[in-house]
Amino acid sequence: MEGSSVILAFGRPALADKRFVAANDNGPKDPVKTVTVRKQLEQSGMAVKIKVPVTEFIGVAVATAISEEGILTSSIELVHSDAELNYKVFEEEGNHNVVAEWQNWGKKLRLPLFIKAGDGAYMPYSQQVDGVMLGQSTPRRKLAAEAARRPRFLNRRKPGHVETH
Repeated sequence: MEGSSVILAFGRPALADKRFVAANDNGPKDPVKTVTVRKQLEQSGMAVKIKVPVTEFIGVAVATAISEEGILTSSIELVHSDAELNYKVFEEEGNHNVVAEWQNWGKKLRLPLFIKAGDGAYMPYSQQVDGVMLGQSTPRRKLAAEAARRPRFLNRRKPGHVETH
């Protein structure tokens, strides 16, 4: 067909087998299943590696500290119920990228976010605007105790009166 901008291709397209992803997708291609924690045993001095399933971590925490010289450092760690298995995944001087990294780690691993206080306690992170919680969805189904109640629009109606003569 002369003068046409349509090109007909017969056979198998060359790009059919390629997987396309966003150019800025630097995350893992497969879901992360385990984290390898490296520890050195105190008594023997032997180095060990422990593979911990991601499902055993309870959250991702961010912490900041100021050194004696006045240098601010920020870090992110995976929080485990056993404090010996907490794993530091990110550390930087200052706090330029720590919030974005913290949220990315929580999103990729599907773990809740925590803030590590100065005394070492972990506080759950919640984002509120004028007292309204963001990001937390409320359950749409009624609880068993509320299921027997009348719907709101029916409560506005008055029950009918039957007159008897």
